[in-house]
Amino acid sequence: MGSVPASSVPVGGGVRTTAAGSGDPVFVCQPRAGEYVAFSGVCTHAGCTVNAPRDGAFVCPCHDSRFDAATGKVLQGPATAPLARYRVREEGGTVHIGTREG
Repeated sequence: MGSVPASSVPVGGGVRTTAAGSGDPVFVCQPRAGEYVAFSGVCTHAGCTVNAPRDGAFVCPCHDSRFDAATGKVLQGPATAPLARYRVREEGGTVHIGTREG
């Protein structure tokens, strides 16, 4: 299980880290103060790594797919599937990243 300091995750933004074991890119986001979520950084269209969230969305640099930074849902294609979500929990000022959901 990976982890990041909660203080490093800006409200309305996110930080990039890697998934324990696989080394895949993962973004930990804080859509609202005290609420943490984590998503795979791998675009579901062609496998490119999305950019860090900005203005509430991840954008894939390869084909401009956009994903909601709070839910991972597709906002704009060509991607049709949402970003994979990871389980998270905040404890003692640290956000712990668990296993992939689904």
